[in-house]
Amino acid sequence: MVVFRGRQSYGPLAIARTLGRLGVSVYPVAPENTALSPVFSSRYWEDRTLWDFFERPELDSVELLRDVGSKLAKKHGSHPILFTTNDWVAIFFERHSEALADYFQFPRPASSIVGRLLNKWDMHVLATQHDIPTPVTVQPTSRAEIDEFAARTGFPLVVKAADPFLPAPENTIARSQPELDDAIEEAVSRETWNFVLQEHIPGGVDNVWMCNGYFGRDDGHGVVFTGKKLRQLSSMGTASLAEVESNDTVASQTYRFMTALGYRGCCGVGWRHDVRDGTYKVLDVNARVSSVFRLFTGANGLDVVRLCYQDLSGQPMGDTAAQDGRKWLDERDLRAVFPSRGEDRVSVREWVKSVRGVQELHWLARDDLGPFRAWLRGKVFRR
Repeated sequence: MVVFRGRQSYGPLAIARTLGRLGVSVYPVAPENTALSPVFSSRYWEDRTLWDFFERPELDSVELLRDVGSKLAKKHGSHPILFTTNDWVAIFFERHSEALADYFQFPRPASSIVGRLLNKWDMHVLATQHDIPTPVTVQPTSRAEIDEFAARTGFPLVVKAADPFLPAPENTIARSQPELDDAIEEAVSRETWNFVLQEHIPGGVDNVWMCNGYFGRDDGHGVVFTGKKLRQLSSMGTASLAEVESNDTVASQTYRFMTALGYRGCCGVGWRHDVRDGTYKVLDVNARVSSVFRLFTGANGLDVVRLCYQDLSGQPMGDTAAQDGRKWLDERDLRAVFPSRGEDRVSVREWVKSVRGVQELHWLARDDLGPFRAWLRGKVFRR
């Protein structure tokens, strides 16, 4: 069962496809405002449940999930497995893990670590404690601390939400004091300042590395894949074109960090290569299914979601190996040819060259055309 919240969510569609192609029944739970999302056009979804998950009291949502889980267990003869690609939901699962454990199977870390990893400040603290390189970061509590950090670090600065469970500013890059003031204006009016400031590591998208992993229920059962963003939808956005490329340093740092924390389950970890000192610094840990996990499909078709399914359904976890050079594309990458808001432009010839070798697209799949058609209709009628 997949719980998500966004109309254009990447991951849920990919989860439905990767498990549906194995003959696994996949059920979505999402808010009513997602009902018309092209995600729901996939042939691989079973009956869906619409629920205002993020507007209802948490205990009501727990009861709803328990009811759905009980019905699915009776129908299929086993407890369903829970997946999410959303930070908020991942924390929700952790907060209510005891209440959900009798109705679902889902990875459970050795300690309550999911919420801390998804909190940008707590993640920074954890990385520092485990000698994992990380950008210089501060969680300010006063204007004086903001001014001191800006003076010491210089612009540009990165503004990030801290706790995804609380109201926070949008993640952005502030290139001047006025831009910083605009970015945090609403956040500093609240009683609790739910954001961090971070140094901006120089370089473009080619400095950004992605790492996807699955860490099984038993110690030592971990699989890690690495790759690079080739383009992204915004300066701090999700990849629109990416490629698998082995990086032993990124892989080993990810493995060491996650195993030291006793983490269990799927994760996506973002890194940036800092040419100033040669280190790879962790930017964020998505303690859930990464939205672009299908990029990292192994040579035998195994990805982190399939590995999780094997592990939690009592099957042996299959061996797999990364496919260096494998490319994944979000169709919106075509924006690179027609940029806006000062984004870098590429020529049509450069774009065509860059997408050669793409083996998987986000919306378009030959065995599941519904989502692409619905997405394309939305694009046409929105104009």
